[in-house]
Amino acid sequence: FFFSGQSGSSFHVFDQGQFSKEVLPKYFKHNNMASFVRQLNMYGFRKVVHIEQGGLVKPEKDDTEFQHPFFLRGQEQLLENIKRKVTSVSGLKGEEVRVRQDSVARLLADMQAMRGKQDSLDSRLLAMK
Repeated sequence: FFFSGQSGSSFHVFDQGQFSKEVLPKYFKHNNMASFVRQLNMYGFRKVVHIEQGGLVKPEKDDTEFQHPFFLRGQEQLLENIKRKVTSVSGLKGEEVRVRQDSVARLLADMQAMRGKQDSLDSRLLAMK
């Protein structure tokens, strides 16, 4: 891979086949380009789509470009800012957590009511037999 332009704000993978066979196995437990791209996405990297490609037409060359605001040529101190994205309850707003807790409580109450009705029906059916 190579950094692009003078700013070095993105990097290119020019030959995905060669990259998969030679580079990925050295640094990862696989040689699957799709898995590598999925990992990049988890860490906030984004594929660069050029206007002339329009995002809809597959490029003629086997050239894929990625960028991340903290992955810049010569700026190693920024690398510590690249973190895996996590989705957790702590990321939710307090109101969202309360709404979800209320929904869960309501569902549990409904389930208990249904269980009580089922027990009542079972008793009545047994008495009728």
